[in-house]
Amino acid sequence: MLMELTLCAPCLFGLESPLANEIKRIGGKDVTAADGKVTFRGDWAVLARANISLRTAERVCVVLGSFPATSFTQLFDGVAALPFEQFIGKKDAFPVKGWSLKSGLHSIPDCQKIIKKAVVTRLEKAYAQSWFEESGPIHQIQFSILKDQVSIMLDTSGEGLHKRGYRRGSGKTAPIKETLAAGIADLAHIKPGSRVVDPMCGSGTLLIESALRACHIPPGAGRSFAAENWGCIPKDIWRTEREVAMAGVLPQSIFAGIGFDSDPEAATLTCENAGKAGIGALITAKPQDIGRFTCGDEKTIVLCNPPYGERLLEVKAAEDLYRTMGKVFAPRPGYSYYIISPHEEFEKLFGRPAKKRRKLYNGMIKCWLYMYF
Repeated sequence: MLMELTLCAPCLFGLESPLANEIKRIGGKDVTAADGKVTFRGDWAVLARANISLRTAERVCVVLGSFPATSFTQLFDGVAALPFEQFIGKKDAFPVKGWSLKSGLHSIPDCQKIIKKAVVTRLEKAYAQSWFEESGPIHQIQFSILKDQVSIMLDTSGEGLHKRGYRRGSGKTAPIKETLAAGIADLAHIKPGSRVVDPMCGSGTLLIESALRACHIPPGAGRSFAAENWGCIPKDIWRTEREVAMAGVLPQSIFAGIGFDSDPEAATLTCENAGKAGIGALITAKPQDIGRFTCGDEKTIVLCNPPYGERLLEVKAAEDLYRTMGKVFAPRPGYSYYIISPHEEFEKLFGRPAKKRRKLYNGMIKCWLYMYF
């Protein structure tokens, strides 16, 4: 049984540092952050723990190998040299998908066929059989080819880790991704005892991810992962890691989340999604326009993903909204504001420069997290 693995956790650009810190906390070794991913080493327990507990990772993959290839022959030989039989059983399914960028091997369908053929050749020798029914658990093979450097991985997560299970409804506007919301909560230093307000709560993602973080609730505790069905990983590892993760959950009384939205349906949806996440008692939401936002006396962290426009009239409305926010988000002792926006002129419209700002990506949209303390 393999005890030491090279693992890779892709993430949204800008979240490499928070993710690397998460991985170190769960016991990952030799942690290295690069553009859009963090690689590390660990055993089966770390693999399971990463899937269950990481908040900012998009998925967790086993890295089988990396090699240069400028021809299909080199691609075939490089793939055929990798130890697929240590993971893939005689009846297991092993589909292939991936991408190529700035490489001579630019045809994705051809690369898929070559990689598939190489894996079959390897398994034929390992199992002394010439046909594979692929009726068992899925072992998704993922390849990437960047500047003729090939990387081959196995996806252990299945559905992306942002699929927490609580957000079946997303409201009328595009919601912020769960992993990005978790990253913002990390950058805002949400902790036990925090009071968090989202004055444009939408489907409640920022509030819910803040609550999960504050209460140490593992984001993947209530879902399954592709590798749980793999024959190479002992079943008791998943059970043990879930039990350990849930044993660290803190009392829910240590967090308060308050949401407002000009759309009554959004406020209702926030409460519904919080209930699905198991933290309905921690979050309240009600209809209220941003212009009525007021600061109270309690220490508060304001997280906000204001809508932004793509057409001329929508852009003007968004800019008017930023000006209103600048007025109602007044500097006040005990208050901090974290606002994510793709608008390059946000600070000018808001009326004052941010103390700090950080480049983040909401999917493919480049944004800035503007921080006011």
